[in-house]
Amino acid sequence: MASAGMTVTGGRLVALAGFALLAACVETAPPLPAPKPAPQPAPPAIAPLSAESLAERDRLDRLQTHLLAQGLLRTDGGGRDAPFADWQLARNFQRIAFYDEFVAARGSLVAREMETTLKRWDKPIRFGIVFGASVPEAQRTRDRATIRAYVARLSRITGHPMSMGETGNFTVMILNADERRGAEPLLRAAVPPIAQAAVRAVTFMAPETDCQMFAFTAGGGSAYTDAIAVIRGEQPDLSRIACIHEEIAQGLGLSNDSRAARPSIFNDDEEFAFLTRHDELLLRILYDARLAPGMTQDTARPIVETIAAELMGGAS
Repeated sequence: MASAGMTVTGGRLVALAGFALLAACVETAPPLPAPKPAPQPAPPAIAPLSAESLAERDRLDRLQTHLLAQGLLRTDGGGRDAPFADWQLARNFQRIAFYDEFVAARGSLVAREMETTLKRWDKPIRFGIVFGASVPEAQRTRDRATIRAYVARLSRITGHPMSMGETGNFTVMILNADERRGAEPLLRAAVPPIAQAAVRAVTFMAPETDCQMFAFTAGGGSAYTDAIAVIRGEQPDLSRIACIHEEIAQGLGLSNDSRAARPSIFNDDEEFAFLTRHDELLLRILYDARLAPGMTQDTARPIVETIAAELMGGAS
């Protein structure tokens, strides 16, 4: 990994009646045989959930119930109870975009903030999805639709080209326990120079971690070239979609969290499940043409403050 950097993150009845009347007055040829339907590919064989995954699903169901009972995992995007001004938006951007959440130490990833330069994509992003063999087909259908709609939303917000494909430079992996443990070949196929610390973080995912994102740069640069998001497939729908929202958004360049950011998914308090209006503005700042990958926090600060004031109409 010497040459790559990593950021750990439906009226038809009238027409038919008219045709029947005409057919009674003229001689018609015998009907052609109906064409045979084209053969359809067989659906993927779904492996049964292991005992470990069943236990994990029960644990995560209980966790979501607990969070909802506390008024967390909100899906309203914030409101009058969560106001913010331009200076807060600028401050939150600085903390979220200019710090990495994890650092690699002795072959492992350690939760420790480290100041960095501004990172984002400067080439089109193509998203691919990988499902573990035991992820149910109905869940796969829901998750594909969720990711497709979210990617279209993010592209509109940022103005950056994003699309979906069978494979891509941003791979979303939705895996259950057994698949995560054996995920090293998938990870290395997606990003061959992936560091062993990132592989270990997935294959030995800590119980308190529901999802992770890893974004990569090349040659010591600050423009992302590849990214991987790994999400526990056992999570109930709301929690799993929350992970999709957070990890993909972080993989665009908002790699850190801040306790001061509200209303935001870039906050470990779990108050908001889905991308908020505040977060949309952070992404608009990040992909503003006045900023560029590699900028330092000090250089970008006055530009960020100007953009935040413009987005908020001068609110203070």
